[in-house]
Amino acid sequence: MTYAIIGFGDIGQTLARAFARSGIEVSVATTRDPESFASTAAAIGPGVEPATLAEAAKADVLFLAVRFQQHPAVAKALPSWQGKIIVDVTNAYGVPDEELSGLPSAKVVAKAFAGARVVKGFNHLVAAVLDQDPAIHGGRRVVFLASDDDAAAAEVGTLAENLGFAPIRLGGLSEGGLLVQAHGNSWGQLIFKDLVKFD
Repeated sequence: MTYAIIGFGDIGQTLARAFARSGIEVSVATTRDPESFASTAAAIGPGVEPATLAEAAKADVLFLAVRFQQHPAVAKALPSWQGKIIVDVTNAYGVPDEELSGLPSAKVVAKAFAGARVVKGFNHLVAAVLDQDPAIHGGRRVVFLASDDDAAAAEVGTLAENLGFAPIRLGGLSEGGLLVQAHGNSWGQLIFKDLVKFD
């Protein structure tokens, strides 16, 4: 499996550091020229590879770590997203509910990335918390995952474990996805809940 992070702000860089800590190679991309953030990527680790959006979009699993409003532009990077796994790390806080057409924000993302297998995840914690060592007091920091595709959720769950986290699946995008969704002026019930799982 190949991995990429689209978006290289606070959350994108935090995710890149998680990959680097675990020794897993990952491409990072924005809409800008890769040279503009190459030094930042190099400082994170040798396995963090700056790429163009088109190059990064070729990965099997892509973390969508841009502002929610930017996801339609990213979706245009490939003519087809068929079979790819998109990990939706966006939050739609401040986006009026009418702009979501009554759908969970992850369902809106899924419509834009037609054919992709969308997993909502890694979005419920602020970057400063997500950036901490996921190993805590003998347990592991929890990341929540929601998806309508069980196989995709399992794949991302395995990756989360390899990154040191404890994945907890919440069901589908219309059920569990709402628990970790920001929309309008409200936050899902599990947003900001920093939990640790002990095996």
